[in-house]
Amino acid sequence: MKRGALPFFTGNQLKIIALVTMTCDHVAKLFFPESQLLLILGRLAMPIFAWMIAEGCTYTRDRKKYLLQLGGLAFLCQVVFFITEGSLYMCILVTFTLSILLIYAVDYLYKKKSAQGALFAFLAVALVISATIVIPRLPTGTDFYVDYGFYGVLLPVAIYFGRNHFEKLCLAAVFLVLLAMDSGAVQWWSLLTLPLLALYNGQRGKWKMKWLFYIYYPLHLAALWAIDMLI
Repeated sequence: MKRGALPFFTGNQLKIIALVTMTCDHVAKLFFPESQLLLILGRLAMPIFAWMIAEGCTYTRDRKKYLLQLGGLAFLCQVVFFITEGSLYMCILVTFTLSILLIYAVDYLYKKKSAQGALFAFLAVALVISATIVIPRLPTGTDFYVDYGFYGVLLPVAIYFGRNHFEKLCLAAVFLVLLAMDSGAVQWWSLLTLPLLALYNGQRGKWKMKWLFYIYYPLHLAALWAIDMLI
């Protein structure tokens, strides 16, 4: 980097910011629900992870493995949530699993333009609409809801199909606004991630931290849950 140049972020650096702000959000919701500062910081996490999901779909060498790893972890987390809390609230890993599935389906249709691709895309879209719009509105008597809902699922999809960095930022801004309009006042703070994402340099970073980002989510939730039980 040339002297005086802007301090660009690597993917790893942005993910670490997302991990910290995500933890702030979960600490606030569990222990300090009145803390607006922690909740505002927490709004920075999801858009960064959404961007990195889109990046992962772009650069992964094994799409099936990428989907199965995230989907498998999402399934395990949901089993634990149901056993410990009896909850059917779908965590952010489920949201991003649906995002990846939809990206693959639309991308396959775009590249193959076949009946098989059309069927794959139709089924993926039907699944997303059912999970985020139809089922939550049914009188089931459960708390079933996919974290961040329909627009949360579409955010990584929109970023993925952006043709360049500026277009990806514009699409991210549009869907963050839609998400904020759908979710409430505090979600507008998620737009603060756009300057950070604008400084993303497109590089992963020197250290291989893939598994840290996979395991941190369930581990930090388990730790917070244990602290809550002790208190």
